Amino acid sequence: MPSSHSQFMWFFSVYSFLFLYLRMHQTNNARFLDLLWRHLLSLGLLTAAFLVSYSRVYLLYHTWSQVVYGGVAGSLMAIAWFIFTQEVLTPLFPRIASWPISEFFLIRDTSLIPNVLWFEYTVTRAEARNRQRKLGTKLQ
Repeated sequence: MPSSHSQFMWFFSVYSFLFLYLRMHQTNNARFLDLLWRHLLSLGLLTAAFLVSYSRVYLLYHTWSQVVYGGVAGSLMAIAWFIFTQEVLTPLFPRIASWPISEFFLIRDTSLIPNVLWFEYTVTRAEARNRQRKLGTKLQ
C-alpha cells in the first residue's frame, strides 16, 4: 500500500540528513563553505524526496495517503537504522576491523579523519617521495 518510491526517497533523505548533521565531525572552526554545502545538500535531498513523492500522485500511480504512509515509513526506518548503526555497529567496528578477513580487504576506520581525500593525497605523495629518495640513493 505505501509508495515504495516515496519510502526509499524519504529513507535516503532522512538518513543522509542525520548523517550530515550528527555523524560527520563538526569542528568549532567550521568554515562558512563547509556549513553551506551541508545545508544545501540537505535542502536538495529533502526537495528531491518531496518531488518524487509529488510525482507519484501527479502521475496517478498513488494517492496522497499512500505517499504519506511511504514517506513516514521510510523516515522511521531511516531513524531506526541510524540509531542501530550508531549505537550497535559503530562500537563494534574496531573489533570487526581487526579480523583477518577485514585486514585482508584493508578495511579500516577513517571516520576520525576530517578530510579523507586530503589525507590520502598527502600520505601517497609522501610515500612516493620516500620511494624516489630510496631509488635515487641506489642508483648512485
